[in-house]
Amino acid sequence: MPSGRTHDLITIGLAIPAAAGSFGVTGSFTAAMVFAAAFIFGGLMFGPDLDTRSKQYSRWGPFRVLWYPYRRFFKHRSRFSHGLILGTAIRVIYFMGVFSLIVIAGSWIYAAAVGGKVISIAEFTAFWRSLGETVRNTVGDRLLLTVFLWCWLGAASHTFTDLAGTFIKTGRRTKLF
Repeated sequence: MPSGRTHDLITIGLAIPAAAGSFGVTGSFTAAMVFAAAFIFGGLMFGPDLDTRSKQYSRWGPFRVLWYPYRRFFKHRSRFSHGLILGTAIRVIYFMGVFSLIVIAGSWIYAAAVGGKVISIAEFTAFWRSLGETVRNTVGDRLLLTVFLWCWLGAASHTFTDLAGTFIKTGRRTKLF
């Protein structure tokens, strides 16, 4: 398998043609930079090695504790961690779920500490919905989906590199799809 440094260099190197392709499709320098940043973020922060003590895991700093349950639940190089289709989707859904739980718990702790109103799940859901509507109204309907796809591509660059390394070393394909 390629080293973490090799994966990082490949991700950053592929961000250049990703940005160029984005600019070619959108004609917008800003959109191209946003998509390239999503690609790099996906490759460096949401990559499939979050299930091990890796560079990606370490980059989360004190927030890496959020990934501890993920590390315990998913086997390294399984279809659910390194899989092209499910891997990034599971990590994004997992992260959003954990983040949501932390925000809800934090609001309950804050309310208990200052004697304020405890936020309900319905209010929290309404907040996320209104935030999504604001983003769609401000920057367009497809931004969130497009950013997710570019994050997916950034993380997929890691998986493609692993597949290529396995094929070169053994001459066979792995079961990551």
